[in-house]
Amino acid sequence: MVKLTMIARVTDGLPLSEGLDDGRDLKDADFYKQQAKQLFKNLSKGQHEASRMSIETGPYLFHYIIEGRVCYLTLCDRSYPKKLAFQYLEDLKNEFEKVNGSQIETAARPYAFIKFDAFIQKTKKLYLDTRTQRNLAKLNDELYEVHQIMTRNVQEVLGVGEKLDQVSEMSSRLTSDTRIYAEKAKDLNRQALIRKYAPVAIVIGIVLMLFWVKNEIW
Repeated sequence: MVKLTMIARVTDGLPLSEGLDDGRDLKDADFYKQQAKQLFKNLSKGQHEASRMSIETGPYLFHYIIEGRVCYLTLCDRSYPKKLAFQYLEDLKNEFEKVNGSQIETAARPYAFIKFDAFIQKTKKLYLDTRTQRNLAKLNDELYEVHQIMTRNVQEVLGVGEKLDQVSEMSSRLTSDTRIYAEKAKDLNRQALIRKYAPVAIVIGIVLMLFWVKNEIW
């Protein structure tokens, strides 16, 4: 059964639409929505090996397809047929491109196409019962196979992004520390020069003062 449906722009991870009624019967719905958003964030950094993938998370599977710089993602029970899950996403993709395709790149705010939820809910109902004649026909359709679609674990997928974020953070910290050390080195060099030449300057100052005093007296 389809539990969650979310659509986002791949270039920056901006959420474009989602199933508003999704997650009501899903325990820890917020947790899985956060995982989905983290996945979109990773995809926006170019961290995706394939345009179609399944990702294991707890008792569920995320399935996503990427087409035209848009990611269409759903969360389903592990027992739900993978073939139907991807057919469901294909239906969403085809309609979303037809209705909103020209506006996807210019969308500037999150959930700019939230009205697409009506189509999501209508389509989800069609895929609810895997035993309907319609869905059985889709399962037997040899023209659409999903055997080659990779399945990975969510920790493995999201962990890549976390490690890269850590590397980026360490790099930023190193750059900041290097700047601080450079400034401290300049200060130390300045102090060393002062200590080295200050006595000479004082002696010269005293000598000049003595000459001036002598000239004034004489």
